[in-house]
Amino acid sequence: MCGIAVVLGAGAGTQQALFDGMLDSISPRGEVDEVLRADDALLGTARLRIVDREHAVQPWTSGDERWALCFNGEVFNHGELRARLHAEGRTTRSESDTEVVLETVLAWGEEALSAMRGEFAFALVERDTLRVFLARDPVGVKPLYWAVADGRLHVASEVKALVPLGVAVHEVPPGHCGWAGPGTPPLLHPYLDLYRLGEDQPELTDVEQAAEALRTTLTDAVRIRVDTDLRVGVVLSGGLDSSLTLLLVQRLHPDCVAFTVGAEGSEDLAYARRLTADLGVEHVVVPVRPRELGLRDVREAIRVSELTEYGDIINAVVSQRLFAAVHRAGVKVVLTGDGSDELFGGYAMYRRVPGQDARRLFLHKIGHLSRTELQRVDRTSMGNGVEARVPFLDVEMLDLAMRIPQELKHRDGYEKWIVRHAFADLLPGYVAARHKNPMSHSSGLHERIRLFRPLFPRIYDGYGYRCAAPLQRDFSEVLKDHDYDLDAAAASTPRDLTVAEHARDLAGALRWNLAALVRRPADRAGG
Repeated sequence: MCGIAVVLGAGAGTQQALFDGMLDSISPRGEVDEVLRADDALLGTARLRIVDREHAVQPWTSGDERWALCFNGEVFNHGELRARLHAEGRTTRSESDTEVVLETVLAWGEEALSAMRGEFAFALVERDTLRVFLARDPVGVKPLYWAVADGRLHVASEVKALVPLGVAVHEVPPGHCGWAGPGTPPLLHPYLDLYRLGEDQPELTDVEQAAEALRTTLTDAVRIRVDTDLRVGVVLSGGLDSSLTLLLVQRLHPDCVAFTVGAEGSEDLAYARRLTADLGVEHVVVPVRPRELGLRDVREAIRVSELTEYGDIINAVVSQRLFAAVHRAGVKVVLTGDGSDELFGGYAMYRRVPGQDARRLFLHKIGHLSRTELQRVDRTSMGNGVEARVPFLDVEMLDLAMRIPQELKHRDGYEKWIVRHAFADLLPGYVAARHKNPMSHSSGLHERIRLFRPLFPRIYDGYGYRCAAPLQRDFSEVLKDHDYDLDAAAASTPRDLTVAEHARDLAGALRWNLAALVRRPADRAGG
């Protein structure tokens, strides 16, 4: 929904150029920049107008002007929370979820965060003391970073806004909140512990009970995310998760459109075209020929995404093309199927760790989504003025998934078996039977982008992102190197690819691309 930029502390008002640069770096996240300036505080948002578009101006101030809020994301149950506030005798001035965030935190304190069902990050500033309360949604769908420089606290939605400070940049972890002073680091703590999801509840070992709970919970997660008068898009790969998302969106919202990116002849385009034709849903295809992707695309994907793992960067190149097309189509809100693989065993690694470690691996992947898959989705969508919503990562879905045992997630040779079973009457057979295929592979674009992998480190360092985290090998590779010993892999020091590893990878990419050049003339001759 927005981008956040905040500078707090003595002399903040003299940092106008720095603050304006912070706003410029996050401005693609919104349609309009809105600011509040004072001698000791600079607060700004780049607002994407979705809820109560005319009145939800930010930074939002309390009625007595004591508090000011910079808010990113959406709290989907804001109507319910507003009703609770009114029942307690509190008044509101708008229909926005932004105001509800401020008022619920003032009314209920930290407990308000557990009542919010949404995807959010925010900074709530007490204007006379300059104390600030920082909070982030349970799984980290929306980003939040901070840094201290020259005795002032700086807060922003993206690393790039803080790079010019020349100091270490820190992430507010998912599910964390806490207070900070104008020039002191925040004291953060979890209000929801991702690593204890479902711990105090019984496993759902009965197949039909688990399927019914999954069907009810996911449908509701989609329902609250399409409660808007805007047209809703769905990112459709033609795989299980995105197809199921489209099927539910079509049932729950009167105006939806599907978007698919890929090379002609790719699996994604074939499956997506078949499904949208069967459903009668408008389908926007974003065709990309592999040879069209070059170094400029890779540089822009790294700049926008700030990602630290190679596989995510490759996927970000593809996502950039996709969300640029969504923006051109005038769609502000899209739903994606991201998160299902992490919750329901979509990756081969889940079947290779020892049985007693399977649950811990699920939790590890979920705990790191904020800097991998979710970071890719957030940066590439918001960088194009589009808000991507992820129903599979609703907090109710997270809790449910951790109660479903591994044997229901992988069964009869299928990953995510329980998802297929729960929606068997809704999913077309050709979708239900399709196995997982990673995004860049199934779109037909992976091997082209892989040619540029040796250049990733230099480009990444050139943008200064090492101030937040180093570029590192994909966790799946680290886990494999440690023979799927989760403790050893998690405890290992992050490292980049070696020269030898880059050389082997480049050789493989060159072989594939040269073979593709040979195939193309042959295909044309045969046609």
